[in-house]
Amino acid sequence: MLSCDGSGDGLCATVSIGRDGRLTRIAEVTQDNSLGNIYAMVTYLMGMVPLEHEYKLMGLAPYSDPKGVDQVFKRLRSLVRFTPGNPLTWERQNGLPETYCSYQFFREFFERTRFDAIAGGLQKFVEVMLTEWVTNCVTATGIRKVALGGGIFMNVKANKLIMELPDVQDLFVYPSCGDETNAMGAAYHVFAEKAGPARMQPIGDFYCGPSFTNDEVEAALRAYTFTHPVKFTKIETIERSVAELLAKGTVVARFRGREEFGARSLGNRAILANPTDPAAVRLINEAIKCRDFWMPFCPSMLEERADDFIVNPKRVAAPYMILSFDTTERWKDIAAAIHPFDRTARPQLVSAKWNPSYHRVISEFEKLTGVGAVLNTSFNLHGFPICSRPADALEVLDKSGLTHLAIENWLVEKV
Repeated sequence: MLSCDGSGDGLCATVSIGRDGRLTRIAEVTQDNSLGNIYAMVTYLMGMVPLEHEYKLMGLAPYSDPKGVDQVFKRLRSLVRFTPGNPLTWERQNGLPETYCSYQFFREFFERTRFDAIAGGLQKFVEVMLTEWVTNCVTATGIRKVALGGGIFMNVKANKLIMELPDVQDLFVYPSCGDETNAMGAAYHVFAEKAGPARMQPIGDFYCGPSFTNDEVEAALRAYTFTHPVKFTKIETIERSVAELLAKGTVVARFRGREEFGARSLGNRAILANPTDPAAVRLINEAIKCRDFWMPFCPSMLEERADDFIVNPKRVAAPYMILSFDTTERWKDIAAAIHPFDRTARPQLVSAKWNPSYHRVISEFEKLTGVGAVLNTSFNLHGFPICSRPADALEVLDKSGLTHLAIENWLVEKV
């Protein structure tokens, strides 16, 4: 079990061995050597919000010129080394100050360096550091099943390279593994202490939030003052209606069941689109989400159709949008929902057991189009939290370029 983040309790990384429901820590890295802090400082230097917009640099990185990337990477790699005599930890060198206080250092370090080379070089630096670290840990312990937690592992491109390491047999990344899940870790710890590790169960679906009845949705619809005229209709076969709209190229917001926890949209508070339609990308970016133009969207796909679209020879489970994969020759069928430059995908594999209604939407879409996947992005306005209550969903519909909302069994349409 490896943890890696900005900082916490004076540390930024730990290595532990899990046996019989217990973790035994064998190595730790102090927070002054934090890779997460380096990424955050460079994010800030690039004019973005640290501890929030690191994913934008990750999304930009594939567009960078390889020569510029390598130049930046080599300079960054010279600042950190694995500790002599203990390759499970690392330390700063060559004048790098405590990473939390490194802004001025990196401002001078990157003077007159192209923005895209910085993004690409930083991403490569983190990827190389993490893959070398995992390899060192597997070599030292002989344990080939790896679990990852901590905010730096929200970096799905680094996770992909870790997953592909020959020494890694299986990989689990805790879903939405930043600080937001600290409370869950504390709860697991107390449960293990009180009930015993033998009674602990693996994490399942991540739908932990509130849900609402059709009557509650109707009340919200009648109470909300729309600035645009709408009509709403109750439809028992709402999944089929959503699939038909998607197949025609309509972007549809979906609000159903319990809200998903964390940073990833898992279909219940989602904006959906036809993944074969490139026009959907521009529509969602410009009229609804106001996202940076270079940022990719992601696919939700039927778990039984995963082999159609992603390369996953180790059969690593991917239900949480926390891993990325290369795509197959059928990438064009989901082109709007993958990274347009390197054609990687950060998928959610949807199971009928965990989310039967969402699985049904995609199944109905497949019947109409032959594609067992849809484009999925979180249901919110840019900079705002994901919709939680019916009133939130109606506000986003009203204030954005969205025209259709499927909220429980109600279909709301602008007219």
